[in-house]
Amino acid sequence: MHGLIIDTDAGVDDALALMLALAHPDAEVVAVTAVGGNVPLENVVPNVFEVLHAMGAEGVPVFPGAREPLLPGERVHATEFHGEDGLGDLAERRARVRPQMEHAAAALVRLARERPGELTLVALGPLTNLALALRLEPELPRLLRRLVVMGGAHAARGNTPHWAAEFNFYYDPEAAQMVVQAFPETTLITWETTLAHPLSWAEHEALAARGTPQARFYAAITRTTRRFLEEKGLPGLLIPDPLAMAAALEPGLITSAEHHRGWVETCGAHSRGQLVLDHGRSGLEANVRVVTGLDREGVRALFQRTLSG
Repeated sequence: MHGLIIDTDAGVDDALALMLALAHPDAEVVAVTAVGGNVPLENVVPNVFEVLHAMGAEGVPVFPGAREPLLPGERVHATEFHGEDGLGDLAERRARVRPQMEHAAAALVRLARERPGELTLVALGPLTNLALALRLEPELPRLLRRLVVMGGAHAARGNTPHWAAEFNFYYDPEAAQMVVQAFPETTLITWETTLAHPLSWAEHEALAARGTPQARFYAAITRTTRRFLEEKGLPGLLIPDPLAMAAALEPGLITSAEHHRGWVETCGAHSRGQLVLDHGRSGLEANVRVVTGLDREGVRALFQRTLSG
């Protein structure tokens, strides 16, 4: 049984990733920690509860965390992709929103101390909560079993106003740099890997048509994202956070990866938030594992199981 803490800014793909974890027979979602990013924190927390309700997992504790990045500055949310509410402009909401009082960073530290070496942290949003937790407990990398992050653009093909930066690292570059330097190994699902592994529109439609309550929820929250991606000419649904969750739940689904020494750029008009890799030139020990390939059939099977009811 894999014990998971899921740190999320609860947009659409975050919701899908949460669903995969909650439905997996070998996963125990110990806690969800919330961070501002795709949408403001006041939207993130209700979105998490909506997913828990849809999956019959209302007992999972939810800990609100950082509203803002570590440093002030101009940021944009990702509402074009996720909808104004972050959940595809969901028409009907049914969940009771009952978050914990403990701050997400404190909860991360406490849970890691209570179960040293047991818990995998899957970080799906900006890394602000994790950076704050590292300040509270510098030994956090030793206390966690593994860290899997959706973040970075390993070929500098970004998706933000900073052309070389992926959204999560763009939103809080200082936090991303702190985390990457603190952990001996961070498994990264990057934006380029996301672009290379879409769910085709035919696969998406088949999943949405499965007829279960979970599939109806899946269909409802992905409508805005589908419209946005089709207008951009994309061949299918982009699933960055579900890919990260797949790598965490079933590491055997990873078919190719590269190991590098990595940093996150915290300066630069176009490169702030960029993932910088040495490609073996620095002579320093690798600290990031960049996943470049995943088993597509295995990922689709995770979705099929999740939406089978």
